[in-house]
Amino acid sequence: MEDVIYARDLVKAFNGKEVVKGISFSVRQGECFGLLGPNGAGKSSTVKMIYCFLPVTSGILKVLGMDVQEKAREIKKKIGVVAQENNLDNELTVLGNLLVYASFFNLPKREARLKAEELLAFFGLEEYQHKKVETLSGGMKRRLTIARALIHSPEILILDEPTTGLDPQARHLVWQRLRSLKERGVTLLFTTHYMDEAVQLCDRLIIIDMGRILESGRPRDLIGRHVGETLLEIRGDPGIWDSILENGRAYIKEHMIVGDTILLYPTDGQALIQALRPVSDRFFHQTLRPATLEDVFLKLTGRGLVDEFSEA
Repeated sequence: MEDVIYARDLVKAFNGKEVVKGISFSVRQGECFGLLGPNGAGKSSTVKMIYCFLPVTSGILKVLGMDVQEKAREIKKKIGVVAQENNLDNELTVLGNLLVYASFFNLPKREARLKAEELLAFFGLEEYQHKKVETLSGGMKRRLTIARALIHSPEILILDEPTTGLDPQARHLVWQRLRSLKERGVTLLFTTHYMDEAVQLCDRLIIIDMGRILESGRPRDLIGRHVGETLLEIRGDPGIWDSILENGRAYIKEHMIVGDTILLYPTDGQALIQALRPVSDRFFHQTLRPATLEDVFLKLTGRGLVDEFSEA
């Protein structure tokens, strides 16, 4: 498949401080590609360079074969952008938001109206088309923002933290629509710090931390490569860690200690549980669960995906 986004040694610096530190990746036509990492990792700065909102400090960045530093206007005509913040016009109706945005791309009025009606139906917003945006729920506003970004039929849709702040039901509705868009051939690029979102949507992803790429690949491959299918999580008295590792050594590939919790990567989860029965009376909590991308990130960095830093 053709690469529609190509980055090599990409750097972004603010006042001499690099927030994106020489990353390289490519996005193929028709795939869903994710940038996964905690707040402050450099995800938003990366996508803002891709949609020509921020200038590139150094490196190569091409979108649809065009250099972002030379062809920004042409690129903007061919991509749709859903920013983190809600930038809808609250004074306009739902339909009005779409029609005004369509005018920015010089769509003929009849074509714009037909496209707007199609998108409202696709996102389940038909019955709200004459209501003002301020009356919508958060999930409806997010769906409308995505619909607006599609009004000019872009080749690539870029979404920055598309479901932050939404309740679980609203998040799943957004996911359904994004999967449907991918099935229609739209290339999707999005940032997220939600591991379940990345697993649900991404064909491939890169894990970013502190401006650098830690890993890349398909979500399930990354989990299998670094952790395995399952993980045994035990919380208890740290004085028992040595006994746990001794009793379970035949079934433990690797382990990690985080505060009062030990994470064991087993070769056989049930056999490991049996081997630890002699010391299990000193456990506060024990669970054998599927491994996740959160576990991959924790193993790579020693901390979780959610932290207190502001986004870069």
